[in-house]
Amino acid sequence: MSLNIKEKLLNRLEEREDEMISIRRHLHENPELSFKEKETAQYIEDFYKGKDVTVQTNVGNGYGIIVTIEGGKPGKTVGLRADFDALPIHEETDVPFKSKNPGVMHACGHDGHTAYMLILADCLIEIKDELSGTIKIIHQHAEETPPGGAKSMSESGLLDDLDYVFGTHLFPTHDVGTVGYRSGYSMAGRSYFKLKIQGVGGHGSTPQNANDSVVAGAHFVTAVQTIISRRLNPFEMGVVTIGSFDGKGSFNVIKDSIEIEGDIRYMNDETATIIREELHRIVSGIEVEFGVTSELDYVPDYPPLYNDPESTDRVVSILKDSNDAKITEVVEFPLFSGSEDFSYFLQKTPGTYFNIGCKPEGVEEPYLNHHPKFDINEKALLVSAKSVAHVVADYCDL
Repeated sequence: MSLNIKEKLLNRLEEREDEMISIRRHLHENPELSFKEKETAQYIEDFYKGKDVTVQTNVGNGYGIIVTIEGGKPGKTVGLRADFDALPIHEETDVPFKSKNPGVMHACGHDGHTAYMLILADCLIEIKDELSGTIKIIHQHAEETPPGGAKSMSESGLLDDLDYVFGTHLFPTHDVGTVGYRSGYSMAGRSYFKLKIQGVGGHGSTPQNANDSVVAGAHFVTAVQTIISRRLNPFEMGVVTIGSFDGKGSFNVIKDSIEIEGDIRYMNDETATIIREELHRIVSGIEVEFGVTSELDYVPDYPPLYNDPESTDRVVSILKDSNDAKITEVVEFPLFSGSEDFSYFLQKTPGTYFNIGCKPEGVEEPYLNHHPKFDINEKALLVSAKSVAHVVADYCDL
């Protein structure tokens, strides 16, 4: 892409900043939960009506949308992803565009992701004849709720031609103008498990005639923590969280069965395998030790997010050399134990996922993502758009 066309793209983004903010506020007022984003998907589809692009709807296991922008010159095919689902959280912010849907809130910034991406896509459509290659805009549903939307969209076959894929996320931990990156494994994978332990119920006065599922479950809760402390390399990250222990009953009754649910985090596939195998081994041991039976459902949700080192290095160089006044700092972010289903796209296609600072003005300790008072500095929308535009400009002129 010639410099003057790139400058035209960047200038158009600045001219349309107010539109980004307006779209973000509309989406924020009208949030929809994962797999239920019917109106949001329709809003996105309507945005592209009459434009010279191909729009594919209902991609994957929900309301996913892929918009294809064919460049006027041969080149690579680049995917750009923005998610658009909200969370089951009652909003507690004090903004005039507060959620109109009680108990549902854009508490993770996906409204901002979609807003900047729509305007960026429209600006790319304006100059598409000057683009080398093809841009595929991936409007992804259901990032927040496993199995998520990314896996099914990736498996749809409609993205098999991607040469690279990129995504961003808004984070209030850093000031507007900061772009964060990390090469290699960057975000944790996640699995869910549910364990039912079946014993023999009885009266508290005659424990010898019963087989206490609560005692067996309590032993399990303690034992699984030894996976992290005694089975993992001390330099590897792993977390086992027991989020629910359903053993409520009467004080003098020995429960015949209980259910335990938990969350598991890991930073690479090897650690994931170790934790899974050890958890199954502990369950088998408890069956023998306490004479109980069990049912274990173990469901891998999202894999660890692995940023392709070559693509990441290139993006960092692009942004550091951009001389863009809106991009004030490009810094390495620490490993993050949260999970993100963009990892499915990166399993098939090299690329990188980077973060955009959005700390609200005048706030020292911002509310983090998924908090009912989460908010963003809307100036971060233009930073997001311009950061991705710089990357597109480079990759579409190979």
